[in-house]
Amino acid sequence: MNSVLLNFLLVVVGFVLLIKGADYLVNGASSLAKRFNVSDIAIGLTVVAMGTSAPELVVNIISGSVQDGGSGANEVVFGNIIGSNIFNIFLILGIASIIYPLTVERNALWKEVPYSLLATFIFFILVNDALFFGADTNSLDVKDGIILLVMFALFLVYIFMNLSRNPEAEVEDIEIHGSLKTTVMIALGIVGLVFGGNLIVENAVTIAKFYNVSDKMIGLTILAAGTSLPELATSAVAAFHKKSDLAVGNIVGSNIFNLLLVLGATAIVHTPLVFTPTLNTDLYIVMIGTFMLFIFMFTLNKYKLDRAEGMVYLIGFVAYSYYLFVREDILPGLF
Repeated sequence: MNSVLLNFLLVVVGFVLLIKGADYLVNGASSLAKRFNVSDIAIGLTVVAMGTSAPELVVNIISGSVQDGGSGANEVVFGNIIGSNIFNIFLILGIASIIYPLTVERNALWKEVPYSLLATFIFFILVNDALFFGADTNSLDVKDGIILLVMFALFLVYIFMNLSRNPEAEVEDIEIHGSLKTTVMIALGIVGLVFGGNLIVENAVTIAKFYNVSDKMIGLTILAAGTSLPELATSAVAAFHKKSDLAVGNIVGSNIFNLLLVLGATAIVHTPLVFTPTLNTDLYIVMIGTFMLFIFMFTLNKYKLDRAEGMVYLIGFVAYSYYLFVREDILPGLF
């Protein structure tokens, strides 16, 4: 029991590192954006998104190494990324927009959000070999991983070609730090997010095992939620400081990073990754959530994710969570 109490304490420490890391990262990234006349959305889509996606990359590479080729590892790898993207869209965007209504830049609406939807659709095709190509099994192999990484490279090229585009809504009262201090703040922020997220995930898994929670549910819930904590902390802090572009760019960028970079790299390092068709339902939810973001830009206030729309996302997340627990026979169904 003493060891479990220590795990609970380490979870608290992890949350402290997470929140402080998010604060450093948001402030450092904002300073970087203004110092070099780079838009907040571009920083959110690259520096911040890569930093907050680091836990997913670490968890996937480690999971594949521990159980290389095993079905348990494959479920963790895919469940972690698909679950994280669902958390990002429904829970994190919902919470962030309730804290402060998020204005979405027109360029992001018409280019980055559709690219995120395209990435999800391409991934859906690549992992459903039996459905689209008549194969015996569904898997993500080296060829698929290369396709995902090429799409990721194209995304980076597009972002760097548009680094200095003018943001449509300037954020006031941003302190511009020196180059060294800005670099240190961003680095400390990413370190805090990664270590804080890992502390929470590792100790939450230990606590769950102590209470006999199954490995499958740990992968589908705790790991997906835990690796999304950096995105939650960063977007919530960004929304609190009224930095909409960082909050939205972080989520859209993280989802693109997760699908294209993390799964692309994981597929090459640990190939092939066998895909369970049951997860197609979860992929549909990712696509629906991304499309909802596009639709919400033309309801209520144009180009803004309002609090009411954030509530719709949160209700959707609760409904999905209930469905997930019913699917895993943890809760009884209503019908």
